[in-house]
This record gives sequence, structure tokens and C-alpha cells, in this order.
Amino acid sequence: MRRRNPGLLVLLMMGSMFFASVQNAAYAKVISTEQYLSVVDREQALAQVEAVLAREDVQRRLEQLGVDPAETAARVDALTDAELAQLAQDLENLPAGGSLLGVIGVVFVVLLILELVGVTNVFNRI
Repeated sequence: MRRRNPGLLVLLMMGSMFFASVQNAAYAKVISTEQYLSVVDREQALAQVEAVLAREDVQRRLEQLGVDPAETAARVDALTDAELAQLAQDLENLPAGGSLLGVIGVVFVVLLILELVGVTNVFNRI
């Protein structure tokens, strides 16, 4: 019977223990129902607003007003949960197939609020 090198086995075990300790740990915690629902509500409101902004007629009108569509998307992403919910609710209350002017008005109000707060400088270029 052959005798194996115990040093090789020790080195192999030390290497496996080292690499096992190098792995990153995953941290998780329990979240409340309110936290989960706020994330779900934000995602739904964001999807609704982005769907309206993705329409060709809305993009065309925003470009006529001198607003870059990419910048509009970045601003929508920067809205707080309350602002985004209000914008989505305003879009929901518009008449079906109705006033594009209302949508543009809501977007303009959001841009104006962001301008007044100092988040953006869009109206300086216009």
C-alpha cells in the first residue's frame, strides 16, 4: 500500500478553508409591508409615466418645446415618490384619448418645480 504525502492534503485543506472564508456574505433583513408597497407603487407609477412619455406625439411636442427626451427620462427618475405618484395620478385623471396639452402641462409643471428647487437648469437654455 502506498503512503500519500500528508503535506499535500494539508495544503489542499488550508487552501479550501481560505477560499471558503473569502466569499462575500449576504445580508438580508425583513422589510415592512409599507416599504414593499411603496416600491411596488413607485414602479407602477414610473411605468405609467414612462409609457406616456414614450408616445411619439408627446416626444415630438417636448422636442418642439426644446426639452431633450433623455433629460426628461432622467428627471422623471429623479422625482420623489410623492411627486411621481402625483404625476401618475394627474395622467390618470386626464380624459381618455384627450388633451395632449394637459400631459405637456403636467410635464412642464414638474420641470418647473425641479428648476425652482435647483435640481436642473433647463429654462436657462430656452
